[in-house]
Amino acid sequence: MADPTEYDLVVKDARVVTHDHDDARPADIAVSGGRIAAVAPGIAASGARRVVDAAGRLAFPGVVDAHQHWGIYHPLAEDAATESRACAQGGVTTALTYMRTGRYYLNKGGPYAEFFPEVLDAAAGRAHIDYGFHLAPISRGHIDEIPDLIERFGVTSFKVFMFYGGHGLHGRSDDQNAFLLLPEDERYDYAHFEFVMRGVQAARERYPDLADRISLSLHCETAEIMTAYTRLVEEAGELTGLAAYSASRPQHSEGLAVAIASYLAHETGLPTVNLLHLSSRKAVDAAVRMGRAFPHIDFRREVTVGHLLADITTAHGLGGKVNPPLRPRDDVEALWEYVLDGTVDWVVSDHACCREELKFGTPEDDVFVARSGFGGAEYLLPGLITEGTKRGLPLGRIAALTSWNPARRYGLGTKGALAPGFDADFALVDPGRTWTVRAAESESSQEYTPFEGFELTAQVTDTFLRGHHILRAGKVAGEPLGDYLHRPTLRA
Repeated sequence: MADPTEYDLVVKDARVVTHDHDDARPADIAVSGGRIAAVAPGIAASGARRVVDAAGRLAFPGVVDAHQHWGIYHPLAEDAATESRACAQGGVTTALTYMRTGRYYLNKGGPYAEFFPEVLDAAAGRAHIDYGFHLAPISRGHIDEIPDLIERFGVTSFKVFMFYGGHGLHGRSDDQNAFLLLPEDERYDYAHFEFVMRGVQAARERYPDLADRISLSLHCETAEIMTAYTRLVEEAGELTGLAAYSASRPQHSEGLAVAIASYLAHETGLPTVNLLHLSSRKAVDAAVRMGRAFPHIDFRREVTVGHLLADITTAHGLGGKVNPPLRPRDDVEALWEYVLDGTVDWVVSDHACCREELKFGTPEDDVFVARSGFGGAEYLLPGLITEGTKRGLPLGRIAALTSWNPARRYGLGTKGALAPGFDADFALVDPGRTWTVRAAESESSQEYTPFEGFELTAQVTDTFLRGHHILRAGKVAGEPLGDYLHRPTLRA
């Protein structure tokens, strides 16, 4: 243990939660040089530069929220500032945010060698938490850029949006070439998805030391099924709101896409596949079946806190529109079954801030006009603790789902654990504080939340990023200190 005079910070009287123990353990936390120096009872604090009394609160590893969308509806520089503040409220200290060429985001096409430096410049110096990016190879040329994106920019994770090939972002079909800013002679279809997989696998072979941390993530919905069912739902006119949107993007559309993606992974020899925001029993069931069919593929399965907290009847209005949709309560309960039995690998927010003037179209009650996506990083850890502990989910499992597991998959070697040598990213949580979700109290620039009025029974009071106290007594503090994470990040 280091000499206490070397400690920059000592947090006393915490109950430390780690991914490898079900229950919290009493301990103090010492920090030096932005890293955790010691976690043990009775750490001497007399020479520390700063001492914080945790007063028996839970100390969780900083949340690694592996699925966000900064800059999708607003300038990236604005989102990096405001939405990272909301992250701090939820104990999120690292965000991995999806980025692509085409409409939304920067609203431009072209090679990533030109596009991505603009992304980095827009976010630099703005974020209150550490951040990285996943990139989607949209064009043929992007596939050729994968090795350069890994080596030059430290991007080790990539994405395919399976439904973009023939369905609109918000519910109706669009001209996909115009939407994705693709040349007329290119298509974003199953053949492209296959070639993306081959490109990612070729990169894994080129960089064998990084292979396990280079992966492809997939948004699994089937465009043709959704287009047909959207027409059926609209023509029938029997459903409205979130119920109509769920029916227009049926659960078996997810399952079918999972099966297609899995076979393509088998065909291309790509073993590192992440199945994103699975929202239904059918989707996870398909993922489990594909895991059995292709045991050589290392599937990881993701769900969002939104799909675990809200359903089509409990979400607060059309603000709950998201892709894939919020589902009926039976699917919510099914997702919890899969969380509890270990089938789900991590839980994310899918945070995509969308302000009211963009979210709600004309007429305002038309779910097919409303924009897709909503924020929620500020409720990720409190929501999962609230609902998880009711159902017997151990605290250590929550730490694995929110920190350890995504950090390991995505090449964040310095993140994800409250242990010596790791970045001093952690959150203090009061597990006995009951509070009501109000959008007005969020640091996000989004003026509504589908969780409005939900009662949560755990609250993040303080968040630390590399030892810096970025949330104090529930209030964001200090200037933006977030760094871009050139992956893989390695422990010293």
